[in-house]
Amino acid sequence: MSSCVLDEQNFHHCCHLLLQQSEQLKDGWSWEAVQDSEEGYLRKTTLRSVVINSSTVWDLEGSSPEAEPYTSCHSRPDQQGQETEQSVSVALVDTDTIEDDIDDDDDEDDGACTVSKGSSQVLQYEYHILYSCSYSTPVLYFRASTLQGRSLSLEEVWSSVHPNFRLRLQNSPLNTISLQEHPLLGQPFFMLHPCRTEEFMRPVLLAAQEQHRPVNYVLSWLSVVGPLVGLDVTLKYSQLHPAASISSTEPD
Repeated sequence: MSSCVLDEQNFHHCCHLLLQQSEQLKDGWSWEAVQDSEEGYLRKTTLRSVVINSSTVWDLEGSSPEAEPYTSCHSRPDQQGQETEQSVSVALVDTDTIEDDIDDDDDEDDGACTVSKGSSQVLQYEYHILYSCSYSTPVLYFRASTLQGRSLSLEEVWSSVHPNFRLRLQNSPLNTISLQEHPLLGQPFFMLHPCRTEEFMRPVLLAAQEQHRPVNYVLSWLSVVGPLVGLDVTLKYSQLHPAASISSTEPD
C-alpha cells in the first residue's frame, strides 16, 4: 500500500488476504456478495455468553471493572460442529498511543459501572465489514439478538461495552456506536463510526512503509476496533503468512 489512504481496490485485496487466513483458522469469516451488484462485505456470526439484567449486559469474562482492556472471552463461529475456542484480542499494529489513552482513563472508569446479579444467556452477534467511500476506510456494522430472536436495544449494546472503553466512546462527538441503516441491506444495524480510523491507522501504515514490511489494513484495523464490541482477533493470525501474490483483488 503506497499511501495511508485505503481505496476500494485495496480494501478488496485486504479482505481476500484475511479470508485466506480465516479459512486456515476456520474462524468463520466469509464474503457475502450483494445480488445484482458488484458490491459485498465480510461477514461473521458468533455466539457469546453474556449476563443480562435490567441495568447491564456484558461479557462474563470481562465482568469485573478492574479487568484489563484486552481481556479474553469465549466465543465461537456459529457453524454446526465447530467447537468453542478461546480467542484473545490482539492489536496486530503499533497502537501504543491508543493503549495510553485507555490507560489514562482507567482511574476515571474504575467503579463507574457496577454489575448486579443477572441471568447468563447466549446471544448471537453478526458482524459485517464494509467499505466506506466517504471516509476511505473499513466500517464495522453489527447486530445482536437472543437465540429466541429478540434484538438487543442500543442501550443494551452500550452496556455490553467494557467500562475501559465505554466512557471515551460515549463522549465522542459522533456518539461512536449508533443505530444506522445498513447501506447494502437496508436493515437496521449498529455501526462503529469511522471518524477516527485514519487518525489511529496513519502512524501504523507510515511505520510499515518505513520498515518496508507488508501490513493488512483491514486486519490491523479490526484488531483495534473489534474488541470494543466483543469481536476479538485471535493471536493465530499473526502466525500465518498469506500468499504473497493474488491473481484477483476480489474475494471469492
